[in-house]
Amino acid sequence: MHKFLRAVGFSEYRKKKDIRELLARVQNHPDEVQVVQMPDGETRQQLYAEAGSGFGISVCGELDEKDEFEREYYFPFLRSTCISTQAPCQVQRHAEKESYAGICEEYRIGVSLIFYLQNGIEYVKRLHDPYRSIRISSVMLSALSVSGKILLPVQKTKKQRERLKVATTNRTNLLEAARRGDSEAMESLAMEDMDLYTSISDRVRQEDVYSIVDSCFMPYGVECDQYSILGEILEVEKIRNQWTNEEIYVLIVECSDLMLQVAVNTKDLLGEPQAGRRFKGPVWVQGQVNFQD
Repeated sequence: MHKFLRAVGFSEYRKKKDIRELLARVQNHPDEVQVVQMPDGETRQQLYAEAGSGFGISVCGELDEKDEFEREYYFPFLRSTCISTQAPCQVQRHAEKESYAGICEEYRIGVSLIFYLQNGIEYVKRLHDPYRSIRISSVMLSALSVSGKILLPVQKTKKQRERLKVATTNRTNLLEAARRGDSEAMESLAMEDMDLYTSISDRVRQEDVYSIVDSCFMPYGVECDQYSILGEILEVEKIRNQWTNEEIYVLIVECSDLMLQVAVNTKDLLGEPQAGRRFKGPVWVQGQVNFQD
């Protein structure tokens, strides 16, 4: 069983027999089919079946000599409706199977953002077509979570919010300059980090850590596309899985000035999500890339 199946409302599918029946339903009644002919003559397919608005299961595999579909792997997905980043992005194939990861040099979170590519077949099509571009213009990020908590917001005035936006923009510009080798930018960042460390050391003696840390986006565990996030909830939608009748929350979360949509089963979320509150939890990050045509 895929660990994140329960995030899109399939928490009761634990046995191999149930999973086989579920995947057979996807293969027999897909809502979308992507096909690509590989240079070695192999024909690959990616099937999408939606169990609700924008979420479901994707099955990937190839056609055999009798043109029958042979399943290789599957994954649950949530399609994002908002553009998360326009940072430089590249795609690389995973080592063990014909699946792909996207890698963005996103300065706002301070680390290279790695995500599981949802539209891998579309990328492969373009890769082998000399008349189509594989340059990526933007990325739409989503995430699945099997454990989350709702935290109260950090109270800020309008002026504090404006100052924070300006400070974030300035830091992003400094990070970009530092990556280009600007020594003055490196010194400025080092001084900022020292001042920040001093300020946090003083505040943590009297304040709770979650009143100091407003949001965060940091690697979680050993898999490179899983992160621990803390961010402000902008929108909340409760959606029902039409196959199982389980309910899931789809949250638009702003985390380190980066927007992504998060799906979490109502059974796995502690607290009542509302716009303005914060979501905290580990997530598996997925993404759909948009190409420059």
